[in-house]
Amino acid sequence: MNPIAYDHKMAAHCETGTVAALLNHSGMEITEPMVFGIAGGIFFGYFKTAQFTFPTFIVRSKPGQIRKNIEKLLGVKMGSSTFKDPVKAEAELDNLLDEGIPVAVQVDFFYMDYLPAWQRVHINVHFVTIIGRNGNKYLLSDIYYPKVVEIEKDTLRKGRFAGGSMAPNGFMFYIKSIPPKPDYEKAIRKGIKKAIFNMLKIPIPFLGVKGIEMFSRKITDWPKYARDEEHLSHEIMKINVLLEDQGTGGAGFRFMFATFLRQASEILKDNDLFEMSKRMMAIGDGWREISLHAARIGKKRELGPEKLKELSDMIRSRAEAEKEFFTDLKKLV
Repeated sequence: MNPIAYDHKMAAHCETGTVAALLNHSGMEITEPMVFGIAGGIFFGYFKTAQFTFPTFIVRSKPGQIRKNIEKLLGVKMGSSTFKDPVKAEAELDNLLDEGIPVAVQVDFFYMDYLPAWQRVHINVHFVTIIGRNGNKYLLSDIYYPKVVEIEKDTLRKGRFAGGSMAPNGFMFYIKSIPPKPDYEKAIRKGIKKAIFNMLKIPIPFLGVKGIEMFSRKITDWPKYARDEEHLSHEIMKINVLLEDQGTGGAGFRFMFATFLRQASEILKDNDLFEMSKRMMAIGDGWREISLHAARIGKKRELGPEKLKELSDMIRSRAEAEKEFFTDLKKLV
C-alpha cells in the first residue's frame, strides 16, 4: 500500500511530539510546547520506595496523561485500544492504515532497531506513529529519528507486547475528530492552573515543589544506598540523563514550559505571561547547571559530602525559585 502522506518531524519528547504531529495531520495547528502546557505536563516527584532499588525522580506527568488531557481540554476525539492478542492488534492496526489513518503505538524503546544499539534501553512507554505497511514491514515515524523508517512486523510486535513494568499491551491511539474551532484560550488557562496545582497544591510531601525540596534534602543520603563508588557515580550522572537526555527539551521540561508560556502570551495577548516565560527560562538554566554539575562530579568520582552538599544547595535553590514562580503565576490566573 502507499504510505499515508504524513509530515514527519523530529520533536523533543515522544508523547508530546507524537500527539502534536497527529493533531497537525488532522488539521489542528498546534505546537509541541502548546500540547505540553495545555495538558499540564510539568511536574516533579521524588521517589524512594520498595519499587525502586535506588532513589529516583520524575519531571513530567504520568505517561498517557498528556493525550487524555488534550482530549478533555481541546475537545479532540481519539480512538484507543489495548490487546491481549498480537494478531488482533495487528489486524486492527492494518484496518486503520487501510483507511488512511496514522496510528500511534506504545512500544518498548529497546526494539526500535533503526536506532543505534548503544541508545536502545528497555523503556516501555515510547510512542511512535505507524503510517503505512509494505509486505511484512511497517512504515514508522519516530520523533527521535530524522526520517521515516521501515520496521519488521515481528520486531514491532515484540515492542508492542514487551513485558515488564508499564507493559504496552499493544496500546494504540489515533485521531477520530478535532473540533472546528478549538477554544485555545480556555484550554491554556486550564493548563496553567493544572501546572500550578501539580507544583503547589498536591498534598503529598514528595510531589511538586515539596518533592524538589525532598530531593535537595535526601541526595546527601544517596551514598548509603549505593553498592559501591561505581554505582553511586552512575546514579549521580543519571541526574543529567533524566533532566536532559530523555526527551525533556532540556532542563527537565522547564524550557518547554517556558516556550508554552511565551506562545500563550501571544494567543492571550498577555505580556505578564511573556515575562513569566523569561523567568521559567532562567529557572531552566539553573536546572541545566545542576545537570552539568552532576555529570561532572559523577564522572570525576568527586562524590564526597562537600560535593553532594553543593548539589543539594543547587537543587534547593530550584525549589525556592519554582515555589516563588508558581505562586506568582497563580496570582496572574
